[in-house]
Amino acid sequence: MTLGIRKFTTFLEETLVEGGRAASRPVNIVVVAAVIQNPWAGRGFVEDLRPEIIRIAGELSHEMTNRLLRQIGPEQIEACGKAAAVGINGEIEHASAMIHTLRFGNPFREAIGGTNYLEFANTRNAPGALLSLPMMHKSENGKRSHFLTANFQIADAPGPDEIIVAIGASDSGRAHARIADRFQDIAEMEAEKAVTLSGI
Repeated sequence: MTLGIRKFTTFLEETLVEGGRAASRPVNIVVVAAVIQNPWAGRGFVEDLRPEIIRIAGELSHEMTNRLLRQIGPEQIEACGKAAAVGINGEIEHASAMIHTLRFGNPFREAIGGTNYLEFANTRNAPGALLSLPMMHKSENGKRSHFLTANFQIADAPGPDEIIVAIGASDSGRAHARIADRFQDIAEMEAEKAVTLSGI
């Protein structure tokens, strides 16, 4: 593996109680993060990021996906997302380049049977910063019960010339989700608009 990986970290979260009430079943969230050398570090402004994306993104995604699926089976996964954080010597575009490509997203999405785009975050951070990885349902983009965020941090990363690349998954939505889905909102608002217009 010639991807410049310094280390992998895996974060497991199991929520049993939310809002003082036991969940009907535990909400399990897994995040796998890779700390890699920023391939554009020290090269000044690089116009074409594609060669390094092609070299790294697909293989990195496969490796991270395999690690995540050791913790949670693909048939269990309902929500998913991705995130990247570049160190202070890098550009936000470097973080974006690592995750915003089908070469990175497709291996993960296909392995878990997803059809949605992967919810995402890309930031610049110092080592030890609290990072957020947003998630949504893997196939239903209006399903608000599965709008989740996993928080994690790595004490010594990202270094100034590093990038943290992460994927995350959950086996359910929020423990006590009780807000309407997007499509229910649309239907209600259209009905309200029709009533208003009929009264004009």
